[in-house]
Amino acid sequence: MPADAFPADQPLPLAGPQEWATRANQAARSVTRSFGRRLLFVPGTHLGAVSIPTGTLRSVMGPWHYWWQAHYVDCLVDAGRRELATKTKFDGDSRPSAGRLASRLVTTIRLRNLLRFENHFYDDMAWLALSTLRLEKLAEETRKPGRRRNAYVRKRLTLQFDSASTDDLGGGTFWSTRRDFKNTPATAPVALYFARTGHRERAQSLVNWLNSKLLHPGRGVYQDGLRIRNGETVLEEAVYTYNQGPVLGALLELGGQENLDRAAHLVEAVSRELTIPGTHVIHGDGTGDGGLFTGILVRYLALAGRDERLPEKTRGTARDLVHATAEAFWLSRREAPEMKVGTPPLIFSSHPLRPAAETYPVGAAVELSTQLQAWMTFEAAATLPPA
Repeated sequence: MPADAFPADQPLPLAGPQEWATRANQAARSVTRSFGRRLLFVPGTHLGAVSIPTGTLRSVMGPWHYWWQAHYVDCLVDAGRRELATKTKFDGDSRPSAGRLASRLVTTIRLRNLLRFENHFYDDMAWLALSTLRLEKLAEETRKPGRRRNAYVRKRLTLQFDSASTDDLGGGTFWSTRRDFKNTPATAPVALYFARTGHRERAQSLVNWLNSKLLHPGRGVYQDGLRIRNGETVLEEAVYTYNQGPVLGALLELGGQENLDRAAHLVEAVSRELTIPGTHVIHGDGTGDGGLFTGILVRYLALAGRDERLPEKTRGTARDLVHATAEAFWLSRREAPEMKVGTPPLIFSSHPLRPAAETYPVGAAVELSTQLQAWMTFEAAATLPPA
């Protein structure tokens, strides 16, 4: 798909929220049916395979990517909120609801992680804490069991965030238990988590650290982090799309004029710095962990697109970015009858403006991260009015 399919100076496709909800449901069915499976065939468990096709031994013994599963929970919560609004299950009455699958997934994450929710990376844990917080709220609204378990997750992980958010390097949150790197990937989602759980002063302190240490003064986007190397502090200058998302979320959650002004500047910076030239489409970051990056940013841009405290111009820019990126992922999809998993799944490209037939040709292994990315992008678009 050529880059000029979504020129920045022309009107965008006008798919409405209902159409995006339909597309999000299709993506949800594709991911849950193709990647979702029991852990060691244990009833009541659910986990996302890292890639398909894959063997049972590899799915148990190989890498399983804790933080991908956390975003899988988030996507299921999105679908569950839509189920709650429409009173219709995303995958039919005979299959589990999205909320039930999300609850099973959280339980199975603990089983697969050797009966613990903690791991060595504070950003991984922050993403799971954020998703279980949303799942807890969904459970409250649907009056389903599971709140006690979700509260336990948050209690255990909050202790981790408390220990990782120190005065070393002037503030911020360590990335891992090695404690030699404080960065945006950990600090931003922890700040958002603190803001959403009522620890606003701690959240603001982390945001202030990001603004003072990692905000690029010229580009207006957040750099990767500060590393301790041979006793020296080294700035890692890389700029990643997904890092901007939780910073934006924390700024909006905290509110106040200074934070809202910074959020507006960040939306404009994303539009200027992180889109494919000549379009409103957020650029892709490949496969592996990078296969989640664009989707995470789009999730939080949708919050900005709905936030009436922001200027209309900013909201319009955010909506344009979400809609254009979602439309690109949708148009670049392909069906995959070769997967032989019942209804042919939809395969979404790792790069929004490259056809899935190129990035995932027949015979190639398809990664969960990239499919979650497209799904969460459609979920984001479904929450917005037409561009």
